[in-house]
Amino acid sequence: MRSLLVKGRRTMTCLFLTHSLTHTHNNALHATIRTFSPSLHKPLFQFFSGILRPGIRAFSTKFSGGATVTDLGQSMGSFDSDSVTYLTQLEAAEIDETLMGPLGFSVDQLMELAGLSVAASISEVYKPSEYSRVLTICGPGNNGGDGLVAARHLHHFGYKPLVCYPKRTPKPLYAGLVTQLEALSIPFLSVEDLPSDFSNDFDILVDAMFGFSFHGSPRPPFDDLIQRLVSLHNYNQVGQKRSVIVSVDIPSGWHVEEGDVDGTGIKPDMLVSLTAPKLCAKKFGGPHHFLGGRFVPPAIAEKYKLILPPYPGTSMCVRIGKPPQIDISALRENYISPEFLEEQVEADPIKQFRKWFDGALAAGLKEPNAMALSTVGKDGKPSSRIVLLKGLDKDGFVWYTNYESQKGHELSENPHASLLFYWDGLNRQVRVEGSVQKVSDEESEQYFHSRPRGSQIGAIVSKQSTVVPGRHVLHQEYKELEQKYADGSLIPKPKNWGGYRLTPQLFEFWQGQKSRLHDRLRYVPHEINGQRLWKVERLAP
Repeated sequence: MRSLLVKGRRTMTCLFLTHSLTHTHNNALHATIRTFSPSLHKPLFQFFSGILRPGIRAFSTKFSGGATVTDLGQSMGSFDSDSVTYLTQLEAAEIDETLMGPLGFSVDQLMELAGLSVAASISEVYKPSEYSRVLTICGPGNNGGDGLVAARHLHHFGYKPLVCYPKRTPKPLYAGLVTQLEALSIPFLSVEDLPSDFSNDFDILVDAMFGFSFHGSPRPPFDDLIQRLVSLHNYNQVGQKRSVIVSVDIPSGWHVEEGDVDGTGIKPDMLVSLTAPKLCAKKFGGPHHFLGGRFVPPAIAEKYKLILPPYPGTSMCVRIGKPPQIDISALRENYISPEFLEEQVEADPIKQFRKWFDGALAAGLKEPNAMALSTVGKDGKPSSRIVLLKGLDKDGFVWYTNYESQKGHELSENPHASLLFYWDGLNRQVRVEGSVQKVSDEESEQYFHSRPRGSQIGAIVSKQSTVVPGRHVLHQEYKELEQKYADGSLIPKPKNWGGYRLTPQLFEFWQGQKSRLHDRLRYVPHEINGQRLWKVERLAP
């Protein structure tokens, strides 16, 4: 990564830019290029001038059907690998040159973004609860630097990374990356310290040895390390899984454009292309291809007519191609949680719920008050939906809705329901069963007017669970009411809108554990001397 390879008619010359070159004036950059490769100077000079030219339009590459990249990103579940632009070695080098020249990026900035992208891609597929032990094998160049950065981020993501960095680069940038890892007590292993069988000691092997600028044959000790990764594909011991291989940008030892030429190279399970996929990525046959390096500006995208998948939300990586077909029956999580014991719980289940709810809030989980509400009407058919908890006191759990909705009708026919909270990040769920009553009109009125005015208008517009001819009808009525109450006057609460309270008659607290030996503690009411108390029982998982 981040070097320029110039192909002539018969010879191949490499131009490696040092860190100091990223701070060089444009004239000096042109002179440097001219010195190393006079034949390349003119087209590159024109390219740089084009990048610096003002008024470049926003990137909006069209596909054969007239859809833009953004259109496809919104309409496709995954981005077709055949639609993506793949770079030659020269194009990849030119792009890196431009990023670090006229576009103002530094090597360490690009390395940080690349390493974060690699770590983010790994976390998308291989969860630390199942794949915690990571060995990152780093080469002496920028690809190795990407690996060092990835190891740091993996540590913060909850993995247990180790690093093999046999040919350390003495430059301050790389020395600083090593210092950062040592400050986190991330172990460094020499080649001699590595176990004979990687699969016994590591769940993930990150191949960060050589990037797209490498050519020739790998030298010791990397030639042997590559062969040890190759040998993993012959690992067929019954009942044991082999380490998965994640290659950074290109699999080490592959030809950057032709791929695994003789078929004897590394066969990674995941490839994380950086900036844009290289031509060799077309030969990648593993299940997981991701793109990382979210820093391509419109000028470069235009120059190379790049077609790249849009990154979702705030993610630093995006999948290329469809995810592999997975046997649903094989999907499972081996939960790792602290024990949940009877002597640790609160005597009052409401207090125990509050303790777990506060834990979900502290963990930063999204909408910890989301709960599945299950109801059953007179026809005996259950139905469930997600609603939001909006109140909790000694008398029970409160939510608000339209009384004429499906759940409202079912609760009028059968005033009993079940609530289910699920907090994935903590391996916890809470089930609550009980009777349901409407809250007082005063309580509903008070809550209604505490909501944003837009939500108040929405409650009037929505005749919940009824058929509407189209979304435009809702928008039109909303706009009319918005104008009606634009003066800030009080918006009246609909008569058919208000709250319900479930009075608990049973609680179950569930904590996921290894090997499906989950903790399940149930609270059931019982009387002692005429006083209503709660009895705690352990249920088999």
